[in-house]
Amino acid sequence: MNAAEINVIEEIELENPIFIEALPGIGHVGKLAADHMIDELGATKFADVYSPTFPPQVIVRDEGIIENMFNELYYLKDVGEDNLDLIILVGNTQSLSPEGQYLVCNDILEFVKGFGISRIFTLGGMATGQPIENPKVFGAATDEANVELLREAGIEIRSNDGGIVGASGLFLGLGVRQGIQGACLMGETPGYFIDAESAEGLLNKLSYLLNFEINVDKLEERAEETRQMIARAQQMEQDLINKANAGNADDLRYIG
Repeated sequence: MNAAEINVIEEIELENPIFIEALPGIGHVGKLAADHMIDELGATKFADVYSPTFPPQVIVRDEGIIENMFNELYYLKDVGEDNLDLIILVGNTQSLSPEGQYLVCNDILEFVKGFGISRIFTLGGMATGQPIENPKVFGAATDEANVELLREAGIEIRSNDGGIVGASGLFLGLGVRQGIQGACLMGETPGYFIDAESAEGLLNKLSYLLNFEINVDKLEERAEETRQMIARAQQMEQDLINKANAGNADDLRYIG
């Protein structure tokens, strides 16, 4: 039984696409960059991803409308000077448990492999815990050739200083076991707010690596939308905790 339910909206054909993962993480740096890329380049959604390993909640948006916890897959064709095809994974959550992370990432990877993906790029943030004036972009890769490409793009190489947690690390690890090479780009960020500046730096490096141009003027606007979404989710989680602490085992009225 698959951990991820992947609902295909549109049947597509792509030529050796590059797979880009950008699920929520530190400073939402990768998510901001990919969401902006989807909007600016006009990507098309072709699949929804749901899983029982996602948080057991929904987000309440404007006017009382709910939003499920989900991931989405978008595609782009003939991007940039090299006419690349891309598959982009975004969403509003990752799996809660380590086991769930492995299962969902594996299911999604098996799905996108069916399109003949040639490389993987994962996008995320690297927390500093303090403000930064000129955030750098750090990187790590599956092989020496990709490390060299990162260096040529002016990306700082991480070396023996910890791991890459969550989907951004797992997709690379699972991919390389199946002969799919790639790299992770991490925007330097304080880590305690939605960081549009770091996302801009990350997107600039990605566009250099993949040889396409993109306007980043609206990134701050998207950052504000993301801040509001996260604030609603955090408030809902806190409300549940407060009600649980105030109640007892016989009073389950707070459960929806």
